[in-house]
Amino acid sequence: MTTIKTQADLTNDLDLEVAGRIGRSWREIRRGATASNARDAIYGIGGSAIEPGQMDALDLLVTVESCRMGELAEHLRIDRSTATRAVQRLIKDDLAEHVKHAGDGRVVAIAATQRGRKIHAEVSERRRNIMFSVMNQFEQDERFALAELLERFTAAIDEAVKVKRRRNS
Repeated sequence: MTTIKTQADLTNDLDLEVAGRIGRSWREIRRGATASNARDAIYGIGGSAIEPGQMDALDLLVTVESCRMGELAEHLRIDRSTATRAVQRLIKDDLAEHVKHAGDGRVVAIAATQRGRKIHAEVSERRRNIMFSVMNQFEQDERFALAELLERFTAAIDEAVKVKRRRNS
């Protein structure tokens, strides 16, 4: 069965209201007071805290022996120079280190340190516990629907940005 999607209408009051609600919710997830509190609860406070971007990098680094800078940049969806700065912060905080690439000794790769793996495990557990607490606010069928809608929302944002870039280039 194929679902026919109708286009949102910029002149339709209901579509404008829904777009506003989605936009406000997205903003609150990104920047709201609850987001700040959630960030602290997940990533920590004070000297043991890590940045969300560091956790994003560790999400990849703990699953591989090592990776090249380009692979990390692709995983994080950032350019290589930004990835280089991110790695410098990871190294400074003893969360990652430079290592020789297993396939080519001339290539410098990045690997998680023991400290990085330990902190990743701690943050992952806090993140998982909060996510399960959130999920408990929804019925099982709502959880599945929410996950699918969020995945589609993310893909739609990516596509809209690609279209916008193509139009501007």
